[in-house]
Amino acid sequence: MNAAELRKYFPILDQEVNGHPLVYLDSAATSQKPVQVIEAVNEYYQKHNSNVHRGVHTLGNRATDLYEGARDKVRSFINAASMKEIVFLRGTTTALNLVAQSYGGANVQEGDEIVITYMEHHSNIIPWQQLAKQKGAVLKYIPLQPDGTISIEDVRETVTSKTKIVSVMMVSNVLGTINPIEDITKIAHENGAVMVVDGAQAAPHLAIDVQKLDCDFFAFSGHKMCGPTGIGVLYGKQALLEKMEPVEFGGEMIDFVGLYESTWKELPWKFEGGTPIIAGAVGLGAAIDFLNEIGLDAIEQHEHKLAAYALEKLSAIEGFSIYGPPNGSDRAGVITFNLDDVHPHDVATVLDAEGIAVRAGHHCAQPLMKWLDVSATARASFYVYNTEEDIDRLAASLLKTKEYFSDVF
Repeated sequence: MNAAELRKYFPILDQEVNGHPLVYLDSAATSQKPVQVIEAVNEYYQKHNSNVHRGVHTLGNRATDLYEGARDKVRSFINAASMKEIVFLRGTTTALNLVAQSYGGANVQEGDEIVITYMEHHSNIIPWQQLAKQKGAVLKYIPLQPDGTISIEDVRETVTSKTKIVSVMMVSNVLGTINPIEDITKIAHENGAVMVVDGAQAAPHLAIDVQKLDCDFFAFSGHKMCGPTGIGVLYGKQALLEKMEPVEFGGEMIDFVGLYESTWKELPWKFEGGTPIIAGAVGLGAAIDFLNEIGLDAIEQHEHKLAAYALEKLSAIEGFSIYGPPNGSDRAGVITFNLDDVHPHDVATVLDAEGIAVRAGHHCAQPLMKWLDVSATARASFYVYNTEEDIDRLAASLLKTKEYFSDVF
């Protein structure tokens, strides 16, 4: 099934914005939702809504089966060894904070090193900054190559025997860079460090096998992969999760509560305090079914093709600057750019008037903006429902934008 055929499953795309057919090029921020996901969440609330695990009535059993069934779909989707390794949380940010606070809090000491990169999203910077401050640890950055990629030589020079945690995004939300996680993980393990992967931009677009990657933790969000907002996943190797303490306490995650001492449930529920995100998990399960039907390999090929086409079309525009790997085959479906002498917010505003949705700003990556020596950029990001015609519309509207500001100034 091609992208034009897939569009029919996304009702939001069948509309006009500012008098023009909508072209949605902001999937790196959040993807649109197919009818299969919308209907799954709606059906849950209409027919099965109940709290999970504790009840013995029919609706409680149905809701529990749906919730735990979604967990098993996630396990299979990323090829985890056990459902005990799949923790449902609010999203990637919450998952990374859990690793920093729980694993990092127990295992990082004064003088230890935490290694990340300049391209990280703020959600994969700030938790480590805070941990380093709390523990007196050293936060180090793997440098970037001029094209926004990472060299293995630089990884080897940065990660040392003092390194306790390496945390790297698998796919850059700005540059589109696809990082060599398997190789970085090997270097981390050779030095006795654990490997944390921010998979927010990877899980929707690439086939993920956490056992092959051998990473220790992998975090991602449902809303970027056709699922609902407010649901995300932390994968962790069972042996590590078993030793970690929860950071949220209360109902659902407890086993026994006494007046002065309490014990926790077994994995993964000890990390899921309070009423869990049941409808979100059901929607995420439906999203995984949808993506599996298309095929992650097909999605990856489609985005490489769109990225290559966009690089060719947009590079022909005079005064157009593109950031990240120069080849479409080396990047995910993200094109971040600037138009000479036009502020990215002005670019996005004019494009919106043409019915084209792109993102403008620092993309929660201010250290990367500093490295690029820009204050902000515009970003077009593609997904299963985008076509070459969308890119043609983008290119034509960017030419109009350039002409408009040339006339104004």
